[in-house]
Amino acid sequence: MCLAIPMKLVEITGFGVGKVDAGGVKADVSLAMAPDAKMGDYLIVHAGFAIEILDHEEAMIRLDLFRELAEATATEAID
Repeated sequence: MCLAIPMKLVEITGFGVGKVDAGGVKADVSLAMAPDAKMGDYLIVHAGFAIEILDHEEAMIRLDLFRELAEATATEAID
């Protein structure tokens, strides 16, 4: 099973390549599958490729779900 989280495109570093950020974790990704991505877009990244452009509202919904999951997991680990 693979898990991909929304990452914000913070820099276009070259032709078809960009830098994304998720909570301070940055990575270089290929934009070949999302050629219309622009700075500030949220992207679904899998295996080093941006595979989907999300609108801001959908990205926030998904990021909130990941935060809730992280909080629930942290609480279970303490109990």
